[in-house]
Amino acid sequence: MSVVTISSSIPVLLPLLCSTPIPSSRSVLHHRIRNIHFNTSCVLPLESNNQSYLTRHPLGVAANIYPTGLRLTPTGLCCCSSSSGAMPLQAPTTSSSPPLPQDSLLYSRAFWVSKSLIAWNVEAGNGPCYLYASVTADLFVADNGIQGYDSKIELQGGDIGLPQCVIEKFPHIRHYKAFNLPPDLDVESLLKCQLAVAIFSSDGKCSSATGLQLPGVLDDLFSYCGPLGAVFSSETISLHLWAPTAQGVHAFIYKDLSLSDPSEIVQLKGQNGVWSAKVPRDWEGYYYVYEVSVYHPSTLQIEKCIVNDPYARGLSADGQRTLLVDLDSDLFKPEGWDNLADEKPHLLSFADISIYELHIRDFSANDFTVHPELRGGYLAFTLQDSAGMLHMKRLASAGLTHVHLLPTFHFGGVDDERHKWKDVDRQLLESLPPDSDQQQAHITAIQDEDGYNWGYNPVLWGVPKGSYASDANGSCRTLEFRKMVQALNRVGLRVVLDVVYNHLHASGPFDKNSVLDKIVPGYYLRSDIDGFIEHSTCTNNTASEHFMVERLILDDLLCWAVHYKVDGFRFDLMGHIMKRSMVKAKSMLQSLSMEKNGVDGSKIYIYGEGWDFGEVAKNGRGINASQFNLSGTGIGSFNDRIRDAMLGGSPFGHPLQQGFVTGLSLEPNGHDHGDKSAAELMLAVSKDHIQVGMAANLRDFVLTTFDGQEVKGSEVLTHDGVPVAYALWPTETINYVSAHDNETLFDIVSLKTPKDISLDDRCRMNHLATSMVALSQGIPFFHAGDEMLRSKSLDRDSYNSGDWFNRLDFSYNSNNWGIGLPPREKNERNWPLIQPRLADPDFKPHKSEIVAAVESFLTFLQIRYSSPLFRLRTANAVQERVKFHNTGPSWIPGVIVMSIEDGYEGVPGLTQMDECYSFVVVIFNACPTEVLFSSPVLRARTLQLHPMQLRSSDDIVKKSKYEASSGCFTVPARTSSVFVESRDA
Repeated sequence: MSVVTISSSIPVLLPLLCSTPIPSSRSVLHHRIRNIHFNTSCVLPLESNNQSYLTRHPLGVAANIYPTGLRLTPTGLCCCSSSSGAMPLQAPTTSSSPPLPQDSLLYSRAFWVSKSLIAWNVEAGNGPCYLYASVTADLFVADNGIQGYDSKIELQGGDIGLPQCVIEKFPHIRHYKAFNLPPDLDVESLLKCQLAVAIFSSDGKCSSATGLQLPGVLDDLFSYCGPLGAVFSSETISLHLWAPTAQGVHAFIYKDLSLSDPSEIVQLKGQNGVWSAKVPRDWEGYYYVYEVSVYHPSTLQIEKCIVNDPYARGLSADGQRTLLVDLDSDLFKPEGWDNLADEKPHLLSFADISIYELHIRDFSANDFTVHPELRGGYLAFTLQDSAGMLHMKRLASAGLTHVHLLPTFHFGGVDDERHKWKDVDRQLLESLPPDSDQQQAHITAIQDEDGYNWGYNPVLWGVPKGSYASDANGSCRTLEFRKMVQALNRVGLRVVLDVVYNHLHASGPFDKNSVLDKIVPGYYLRSDIDGFIEHSTCTNNTASEHFMVERLILDDLLCWAVHYKVDGFRFDLMGHIMKRSMVKAKSMLQSLSMEKNGVDGSKIYIYGEGWDFGEVAKNGRGINASQFNLSGTGIGSFNDRIRDAMLGGSPFGHPLQQGFVTGLSLEPNGHDHGDKSAAELMLAVSKDHIQVGMAANLRDFVLTTFDGQEVKGSEVLTHDGVPVAYALWPTETINYVSAHDNETLFDIVSLKTPKDISLDDRCRMNHLATSMVALSQGIPFFHAGDEMLRSKSLDRDSYNSGDWFNRLDFSYNSNNWGIGLPPREKNERNWPLIQPRLADPDFKPHKSEIVAAVESFLTFLQIRYSSPLFRLRTANAVQERVKFHNTGPSWIPGVIVMSIEDGYEGVPGLTQMDECYSFVVVIFNACPTEVLFSSPVLRARTLQLHPMQLRSSDDIVKKSKYEASSGCFTVPARTSSVFVESRDA
């Protein structure tokens, strides 16, 4: 029989008057784990100042949850100083009090999974189990159980498992026991309290106690599809905040940013988990923040959190306050904005997409054709005659379709106000030797106070970053962001935004960059089974498996698509998002129409990093958006297999491990790849992986391997037994060899190749790699600067390395090689390999080599777009038309030969796709010498070198030959030669 007792001395729930704690000034070191598909986690020493990472004291408390003034010691937590009105949580010392029981309220090991059910991994004995609640967060564990409660509710069950619907939602607790709650509980009131459960033995002793995780019951009772954020009408502005565990919510309104005290305080009313209020329409342009009174499990106290609106569409500098801004207002639209959708560059099919990955600051920070006040910002893209925009026009004219911008939302790590930035003495750095460690010392000394960061530190997803605007306050960032999109569209380039929904920059009730965790603590961020925040993405993982997290992601995507008219989204660590969420996102975006939304959603493409690791690996939290799970969805994912096969090893292997393009077996660099036969085998396996990738990494594509076996792409395996191929459609594969993560393509080539080969040879390897990506089926992806031999002086992770190491030079005078040893933190162990290369002047390209690289890149883009045969739309078309030759045991090492066949109109068989060419043969020769390749299958054709290559400035490729009588091709060293059969021949 259930027992419910409520203390008569406790009044009905009221907002609590707790003093507001002083916000923490803690900073977060942005550490990135990138491009991985294995289980891993971040581990930092206890002495680390990076309190945003999961670091536990001996009792298991997460260090990141405590307010400023606490520090970790070998024995636990120690209070250094605190101005907080609330008493900070302190661990007991062994000398004055006994240790807490293992299952204490510091943990949340039980899960309230639905209105009527609690899941707990505990054996039910003969004694009772109770749920406890305290409005004022006074619960504590005593010898006889939990004390300080207002409510004590007996639970039933504990002897059976969880129902299937719960297991599907929470697969990581599938073996937990089910405890039932009484059916007539006022659950809504209970959820505003501090909660705990305890179970007793038959002799009345408490055998286990813990706090609760609430996402399940919150989803069950408070999933909400109504308005959120600030909603504008003709007469009022309505404020809506989803905060079902809050005890009270107020909006502090500021008419002017200069005011330290609010002009108005508006009390919001709560109903069914949503807090709402209406304010006058003429408050548009004012600023506001919410004060949310809520129990926070990280401090075990009721906290008054000052926080921005998670649905903010405008901000003051550094996100101090939310701006009341109506994005539909004509005041914030550049001229012609409403008609931009009609001006979008033509896109017939997603198969026609090619992507250029670019950081906004990199684009113009060092472009001296841009006015100093506009460098590094949105408006630099509006200068049609700048060196950077002239380069972008050349790329677009050659066929490039999309520019992928690294994070553009409000992120931490860069002050929004430029006058606060610190800079280095450029003349001093330029005077230092190319292999000096002094450049990086100067850069890292100010790296958290300059204007540079990649931006993978999300704070608020729905507002453009202020540091890229000419004024971070007001609506300037909205207008200038739109001008940027408009300018790129008008030169023929669609815009992709890099979105980071897998983690957040901060958590807890005190950090100024914490937002969602202040409003509904324990809901938006994914917890482990102990109740601590998961950090496998290296900071504050989010939980898209929770209804309102998924909804926030979908609403944010909708805002960027409709109000900023962007053309695609790249998802950072997409594998940490649920597949269901990604499929919903794709469906929602592609349902947008010109008539209803002013955009053509059918042209919006989404893709991301499908790595499978951490707590989500192997569907640990539900079916996640990993490479293999996304097959058949039409959502793209990065193909790391072709990258690793071409370059060698992986970003986490030995830096000297070679690949197909970098000299494996053919030009040994001294690294131990095994004996000659082992190296030859590695080269042969790499060739097979590349061929699968060039066939769009289709799992059912049939090819002949190096050993003569006819297999499907999914039957070709990586070294650890994972299938190479996973895609069902060509547009599900993003082929690439370099990205913002890890070293640039030129740097990798310079590191992995023998030191005694010529600069010209390295340049040709760079061209070879980009050509293989450009001419593959699937979607090609290029890191900005690959076409200019871009270097970061061998920095493997330049996320915070400043403008110095990330420079782009669109004048083509420098590729940024040899500007000092890269930052110590991520590169020091490789300095012995790096230093002699940077010191050698023969490694540094001159303008002539850079210009030649640009011309080569443009040529291969033009070739890709000269024929639809390079952009096949279906798996069946790829299987029917694409063939690989030079296969089987007698293959010529270092050579890949690919043909693409077209049909003839009116002739049975293949349909005709190309009006110009009926047959294409592409030969990639990675060898240091000229090669001859003969094939009876390719005999008696009327093939000739592609007109683009005949007209190119590359005299070497013009030496390529084809002899029809023998079917013999001659291809120069380190060259990609494209032969075409013209229909006019």
